Amino acid sequence: MEPAPVRLSVRKTYKLYIGGKFPRSESGRTFVVDGDNVALASRKDARDAVVAARAAQPGWAGATAYNRGQVLYRVAEMLEARRDEFAALGVPADEVDAAIDRLVWYAGWSDKIAQVTGGANPVAGPFFNISAPEPTGVVAVVAPAGLLGLVSVIAPAVVTGNTTVVLAAGPQVAVTLAEVFATSDVPGGVVNILTGKYAETAPWLASHADVNALDLTGVEQRELAGELERAAAGTLKRVIRPFAGGTDFTADPGLRPMTALLETKTVWHPKGY
Repeated sequence: MEPAPVRLSVRKTYKLYIGGKFPRSESGRTFVVDGDNVALASRKDARDAVVAARAAQPGWAGATAYNRGQVLYRVAEMLEARRDEFAALGVPADEVDAAIDRLVWYAGWSDKIAQVTGGANPVAGPFFNISAPEPTGVVAVVAPAGLLGLVSVIAPAVVTGNTTVVLAAGPQVAVTLAEVFATSDVPGGVVNILTGKYAETAPWLASHADVNALDLTGVEQRELAGELERAAAGTLKRVIRPFAGGTDFTADPGLRPMTALLETKTVWHPKGY
């Protein structure tokens, strides 16, 4: 009797997430993380991600705030359903719970942030003066490691109508989260995730003229943060700097992560017409 053939398991390659799809790096490069092949993003991949984010931004910003909240809540549902996958990647159960709760928390703010940050302004004269928040546009995020950190920088950007290009530190967790986004009614291009080296890819996003804001929360090297800030200054980007000593993602985030990525538009209108 012949012995049963030995079955080889299918080895997963963690690809990029751009425009709602999972392409390999255009350069074909990969690197190994904990025995897994991971796509190494290039400058061309970063440009493609910005193009996808820009194309998706008007439609996402034009959706109702309620709809954006429902989509974010759907992401929380799908993350809840796939918690075992994150556990297999070494994410503690309490961190998965916190990430799910954080998504639900931001989903609840989707149709409330405008009331808190906008409103009618008292003016002298026969005019209405109204301030309303609008999304900044395309946000490049140098993300911190960990599931909760990723969720804590992506959720406030997208719930306020922005689209994102995210440079991820923990590639397996980030790409698995991208799979959650891809199955959660999030339109292609709203969230784009690149894996690779910050020092190689981040400067191109910092200087890209079609990126409106740069979130440096995940940058731990002071010298790299300064380099990226200087690159962003050339196109007058809004820059979110990491807190000194790091960010406690388990704490109440407050409104700052959302308001930092909003612009205030003020409109005058005469009364009686």
